Parts: sequence; structure tokens; C-alpha cells
Amino acid sequence: MISIRRAKLQDLQSIADFQLKLADETEGVTLDKNIVSKGVKALFDDPGKGVYYVADVDGETAGCFLITYEWSDWRNGVVWWLQSVYVAARFRKQGVFRKMHDHLLASIRRDPGVLGLRLYVDKTNIGAQRVYTSLAMNGDHYTVFEWMKN
Repeated sequence: MISIRRAKLQDLQSIADFQLKLADETEGVTLDKNIVSKGVKALFDDPGKGVYYVADVDGETAGCFLITYEWSDWRNGVVWWLQSVYVAARFRKQGVFRKMHDHLLASIRRDPGVLGLRLYVDKTNIGAQRVYTSLAMNGDHYTVFEWMKN
């Protein structure tokens, strides 16, 4: 059985491990485990930054995702950004991400102050793009640009 719950501090190491795998699998990037662990902990210390959720399958942590917030002055409400989505390899193609997505949409529909959901995906991550398209998400509206310090 798949269940989605708000992450607890005890999930920190699983989430950090998932993020290390996510960076490697999707972008070929090796992250510093210590920095990632501190970054995950920062969200537990300051919920204004965002909130993690985990997916459990029969009591075992199978995946996670992060919600961060964007204020829209155009719409006078909050847009959630779906980030740091990861499902462990052995749990893929079993409906775990679909359950996470359904949980998010139900939460958004219940909260009149939340207007919608956005995410970004690496242009080379074709598999993820197919999944998002199958869930009626549209990637045609915006292109995301960024500038990052090293």
C-alpha cells in the first residue's frame, strides 16, 4: 500500500540520500552529502522555505518530494513548486509518483489560497517529461532561465 505523509526529521537521511541519487541519475552531478544534508535540515528548521513529503510503500520509504512557494501578485495567491522528486529505483512504475501527484492536487484543490503547481525538469530527462505530460501537466507555457553561483 502506498501512503503519502509529511516528512519528519527522522526522514532527513533518506531524503538526503534520495537527493544525491536524483542529481546523479538525472544530471550526472555528484553532490556533497554534507551540504545536501544541511540543506534538507534547513527546511525542517524553517518551514517557510518549504515542506518535504515522503511516499511509503508498506512502511518502507520509497520516495520524496519538496514543495516550495511562489507568491503570484498577478493572481493574488501562492503557486506551489514541485521539486526534488525522487522515487527509489525498485519502486518505480508501481504508481508511487502518481500517488504523490494525486496527493498534491487534492491538497491544492482544498486550499483556496493555493493556485496551482509548477515544476521544472532537465531538458534531457525525457522519461520524467513523459510522466508529467501523462498527468495533464503542460510544459509549453514557460521556459525557465537561471543564473547560479558556482
